[in-house]
Amino acid sequence: MDNLLSFDYLPGTDIYLYQRRDMFRMNTDTALLGHFMRVKENDTVLDIGCNNGALLLYASQYTKGKLIGVDIQKEACELAEKNLAYHKLTNSMICCADAAAFECEPCDVVVCNPPYFRVTHEDQLNESLAKRIARHETNLDFETLAAKVSQCLKENGRFYLVHRCDRLTDLLCGLRKVELEMKTMQLIRDENKEHPHGVLIEAVKHGKSGCVVLPEHIVRR
Repeated sequence: MDNLLSFDYLPGTDIYLYQRRDMFRMNTDTALLGHFMRVKENDTVLDIGCNNGALLLYASQYTKGKLIGVDIQKEACELAEKNLAYHKLTNSMICCADAAAFECEPCDVVVCNPPYFRVTHEDQLNESLAKRIARHETNLDFETLAAKVSQCLKENGRFYLVHRCDRLTDLLCGLRKVELEMKTMQLIRDENKEHPHGVLIEAVKHGKSGCVVLPEHIVRR
């Protein structure tokens, strides 16, 4: 397995982590979400679809609370455990489970870099099962995810996610349906593109109506 691993820098930190070359790897969206989420000193943080644990490593810079990751892929869970153990984050737990069936004590923060794409045609799916699960809603659609997030959050708990702009209506409807109120939004645009392609969202469980729209984040290449 060692020849499948790379040891990479977590952007904007002094943290390194192991990644598998044949699985979904952290990207710009991972880094943007890691810096966007607001984590307090003793927050318990849950990452749904934790993959290699990158977002939990970002969270570990701010909290002494428990770090929890869940992923349906055994290989991803093993990698997340390896990364958390490397950084001696003993107050952590990785669970190999279907997120829809996962249960835990209510958390202060839930974070997720979810699958972006609906499954409309089988021939659009990635050939790699690991990448297919990470990129397409084959195992977890957004409505199911939002319901699980609401279930796993404390009252006034915070949910952070990154997604595609063209799914924004779906996201807002899905969040409102389970009483998660969008409080902060930031659009993401590539410096070479005219229109934004991504969006960062903070939603609060039973939060009051009202949203702050931050200045657009420009991705420099």
